[in-house]
Amino acid sequence: MEYNFSEIEKFWQARWASEKTFKAEIDINRPKFYVLDMFPYPSGAGLHVGHPLGYIASDIYSRYKRLKGFNVLHPMGYDAFGLPAEQYAIQTGQHPAATTEKNIQRYREQLDRIGFSFDWDREVRTCEPGYYKWTQWAFLKMFEHWYDLSEQRARPIEELVNIFSKNGNSGVKAACGEVELFSADEWLSFNETKRESVLMEYRIAYLGETSVNWCAALGTVLANDEVKEGLSVRGGHPVEQKKMRQWQLRVSAYAERLLGDMEELDWTDSLKEMQRNWIGRSEGSEMTFRVVNGDREYDLEIFTTRADTIFGATFMVLAPESEWVERLTSDEQRVAVEEYLASAKKKTERERMAESKKVSGVFSGSYAINPFTLEKIPVWIAEYVLAGYGTGAIMAVPAHDSRDYAFARHFSLSVVPLIEGCDVSQESFDAKEGVMCNSGFLNGMSVKEAIPAAIEEVERRGIGRRKINYRLRDAIFSRQRYWGEPFPIYYKEGLATPLPFDSLPLELPEIDKFLPTESGEPPLARAESWSYDGWPLEKSTMPGFAGSSAYYLRYMDPQNSDALVSKEANSYWRDVDLYIGGTEHATGHLIYSRFWNKFLYDLGYVCEKEPFKKLINQGMIQGRSNFVYRVKGTNKFVSLGLKDEYDTTEIHVDVNIVNNDRLDLDAFKRWMPEYESAEFILENGDYICGWAVEKMSKSMFNVVNPDTVCDKYGADTLRMYEMFLGPLEQSKPWDTNGIDGVHRFLKRFWRLFFEKENFRVSEEDASPAELKILHKLIGKVQTDIENFSFNTSVSAFMIAVNDLYEISCSKRAILEPMVILISPFAPHIAEELWSKLGHKSSVAFASFPEYNQKFTIENTFEYPVSFNGKLRFKLELERSLTPAEIESIVRDDENTLKFLAGGSVKKIIVVPGKIINVVC
Repeated sequence: MEYNFSEIEKFWQARWASEKTFKAEIDINRPKFYVLDMFPYPSGAGLHVGHPLGYIASDIYSRYKRLKGFNVLHPMGYDAFGLPAEQYAIQTGQHPAATTEKNIQRYREQLDRIGFSFDWDREVRTCEPGYYKWTQWAFLKMFEHWYDLSEQRARPIEELVNIFSKNGNSGVKAACGEVELFSADEWLSFNETKRESVLMEYRIAYLGETSVNWCAALGTVLANDEVKEGLSVRGGHPVEQKKMRQWQLRVSAYAERLLGDMEELDWTDSLKEMQRNWIGRSEGSEMTFRVVNGDREYDLEIFTTRADTIFGATFMVLAPESEWVERLTSDEQRVAVEEYLASAKKKTERERMAESKKVSGVFSGSYAINPFTLEKIPVWIAEYVLAGYGTGAIMAVPAHDSRDYAFARHFSLSVVPLIEGCDVSQESFDAKEGVMCNSGFLNGMSVKEAIPAAIEEVERRGIGRRKINYRLRDAIFSRQRYWGEPFPIYYKEGLATPLPFDSLPLELPEIDKFLPTESGEPPLARAESWSYDGWPLEKSTMPGFAGSSAYYLRYMDPQNSDALVSKEANSYWRDVDLYIGGTEHATGHLIYSRFWNKFLYDLGYVCEKEPFKKLINQGMIQGRSNFVYRVKGTNKFVSLGLKDEYDTTEIHVDVNIVNNDRLDLDAFKRWMPEYESAEFILENGDYICGWAVEKMSKSMFNVVNPDTVCDKYGADTLRMYEMFLGPLEQSKPWDTNGIDGVHRFLKRFWRLFFEKENFRVSEEDASPAELKILHKLIGKVQTDIENFSFNTSVSAFMIAVNDLYEISCSKRAILEPMVILISPFAPHIAEELWSKLGHKSSVAFASFPEYNQKFTIENTFEYPVSFNGKLRFKLELERSLTPAEIESIVRDDENTLKFLAGGSVKKIIVVPGKIINVVC
């Protein structure tokens, strides 16, 4: 009977949907296992074969855990707000909700075709009011809380008001903005506006001025990953750094907990290191420098991790965004400084951090006094210093910092070495160890001794204090666009005021255009009566990461209209046991989700302090591009092996009209009008294309639609082939040259169950050889799945099927467990065969076969039999035989008589378990 994958897959996908096979319910009698994929943004292009890689891996693991008796939650949804849909709306006038709905339908069709075991009853869409009600709710909770550094938790803002009323703020240790000290009497004397401005400096969700990536053409603030080389990724519009008053989340308050709790997570060391670097904890001291601009003097604070290098500080540097730039720019330098600032505005902080070779800067015209050497040192402005780290100003020690060194050499500034014997003639010297010199009272100390001694001296002189600093910035939470969550905030007499909970969700209004207004206000300003009780509502919307920060919690209880997640659901599902997604989210989404979870944990809404127990980053499936070679000045194309004989131009060609690097000539002529009259110079009757591994992209015509693969080979082939390409965490090229082999394997597996057109499975007992094949496979597959080594499992399946084929095995005792084993990888063929084996329920509810090591123990050994040291034949014998018994068998074997050729045996040497040598 032929393996008709098309009919089989349609049937079982329909049955899974109608029977809700993968619906998950709370069951306290079964252990839970929560598997989650980073949900996709539904773009208009749909899925290509690279997108399902992580989904297939998580689905294999989900199906495996069901077979192991776990109650598996495996949901899917859509991160549906986003700039692309809004830009399309601006261009076409089509509402982004309509575009998003169309794209989601396309994604759903593609996902269903691949046979994922998602519980679609739990689907969430971040753009639906029923979902973003809880994003708005969480924002209001953050607005209503402050972070107590003494207790390391969020507390209600009312408690802070009570503290202020009794004691003022001098004893409050809080994560907050810049606030002057005030007494209880002074607090009580403040009017409402003053009190609210003070409280805003303490709130976890707050309004504050910050530097942002502003794109005037798009009329909105952009995230760092939405900007490249000073231009918006979407549309290529100019982007500049701009100070704006924006809603922000005080993520930095949780920096220490984000660092400490990460050690308990089952994440890769490389991912943890990325988060550590992003959080950027450093111990050091704040230090005050007296700075002078003409007749004006100021005290400027800097943060340094190496106070011991103060004697080598030969200049200072300000970040271009620093508020000190205006104060310290002299009249003589103002034009040069303004020109430099205009240039620096075009780069994001991430780009500035990455640009280590190019040196740029401008002298402010002011000088500082080194508090230890008392020397006057120049104050510069340079883009390699960031406003968000420390105070946005640094003391530069060029002898022992590579960026300071490059800057000093470029602008001919002084370099003073501080370590005995170090050479700084060509590059800076890493001063982590050595003996101090040129350092006053620190001379002769080791670096290890000098670091604490310098901090003690700074404190003794009263010019600074010890401090722990973090690179982690508060999250900018405003976007001046339409397609996002509205803020549940209105402005009563100019004061930010939260909407009452029973007014949520605050839904997006209808507007006539999706552009900013003519006066530059966000698109929501176009709405009629965008107000609450006559007071104006906030016109910005929330950013893309808002909806993805707690979606894993909503999956636990998606239909609940009274809470984000009920205590019952959260107490059962608790956290995500396995999370799979790309490394591009390591420092964005994962930081924000962990922060969001910890905040809700502080308030008692969730029972686990971390959201994602184990995290796997899948690699990228790269495109395998193909090329044709056009002879210049003609419409003639020459095959790869002959191209060097001509002057040619390399052109990308659609990989979907190439098979095993052979071009479909007729399809090529139909591909584009300009190629309709193409002529070809062939090799042995074929046109052979060139190829290269590149990013999968529409512009390179190397995007492979999974629907095309499913049409030709079936979803099970796609699933197994994507796993077969290589280790899950590694990037690898898509190469259709190997997919035929996987498809042939599935057909061969199918034929084990049939004799011609008839289903044929015997009830005979399995032989030791058959049990050995089966149990080796069980052990291998189980170990591989637990270690996410899916590629080697596919190889093991192929070997086992070939071995069973050779011995013509058709026994239920072997084939039925094989069906269960392959079901996580190729569920459709497994369901069909499971049904033919007489089972009424889905194979998803079977039990994973038990591995029995005794069946895999080798009881025999294949001895190489040599005559006078020359191998003649092999003989398989029981391992339990004695040397004497082995010698007797060899003497009587017909092959021995054959190779003696009438001669006689002088002796037989037997090395048990190794060799047999006949001496004749």
